Amino acid sequence: MSIMNRILLLALFFFFAAMSPTMAMADGKNVQFVHQGLQLNANLTMASGKSLKDGAVLITHGTLAHNGMQIIAAMQKELAGHGLNSLAISLGYGLSNRTGMYECQTPHRHIYTDALDEIGVWVAWLKTQGVSKLALMGHSRGGAQTAWFAAERFDPIISKVVLLAPMVWSESAMKEQYRNRFGKELSEPLAKARKMKPAEMMTAGFLACPDAQVSAGSFLSYYASEPRFDTPALLASIKAPVLVIAADNDQLIKGLPERVKPLADGKKVSLTVISDADHFFNNFAAEDAAEAAAKFLKD
Repeated sequence: MSIMNRILLLALFFFFAAMSPTMAMADGKNVQFVHQGLQLNANLTMASGKSLKDGAVLITHGTLAHNGMQIIAAMQKELAGHGLNSLAISLGYGLSNRTGMYECQTPHRHIYTDALDEIGVWVAWLKTQGVSKLALMGHSRGGAQTAWFAAERFDPIISKVVLLAPMVWSESAMKEQYRNRFGKELSEPLAKARKMKPAEMMTAGFLACPDAQVSAGSFLSYYASEPRFDTPALLASIKAPVLVIAADNDQLIKGLPERVKPLADGKKVSLTVISDADHFFNNFAAEDAAEAAAKFLKD
């Protein structure tokens, strides 16, 4: 075979590979949107042969994470395989064009409910793209924020809600977790933050970050007592059917199945517990979770 023929065959190979639906589903398309002066990013993954008029799933990640983390990427890939389009967003956390994990050394000025605002922005964007049927999905804290959005900022195009290992909350548990993680009482930085102006910066243990530079307003938004942090308490207020997917070996969100089971009637609220799964649904657990989500969304 001549060199020119080899070059031609290679060119044809890469052309058809680029056109392959499987590759398109795996890679997705980066979408950007400017909100309050910040460039927000999202990954749009289309199922083969589908358009946005066929609907979409809007996915929100967990604490200080991003839309490329394994659980989110696995969900998008598996959902596409089941014929479902998805848009996985990266929360801005007050930064423009944010990618990757939020680094602890970066000052924190973001507010807990910023996530609800950004979910709303992307819901509105999807509507402009022709989406008339939308499911919401969120993982971990992103699941809790998704539930809060669905409970209080519901849009009629939202048909169903899927919550992956969403956060549960109680004031006593939050205090205990803070003490165990940072070796001090939560009451100390809370009292300090309450005496400061919201934009003033302080040094404190914050989320996963020891000795973080965090604004008083940001700290209070995550640590002041707020019953709406508790996902199970929001489920009754969500107008669309909800599926809660729990991991049976979740070491971060404990007690979720026990909290949700009494609420699960199989109609308004459903519960699925994935065996041999940790909080991030690693390995085959992500496929099992995605299959459960896809079945719920397509029923």
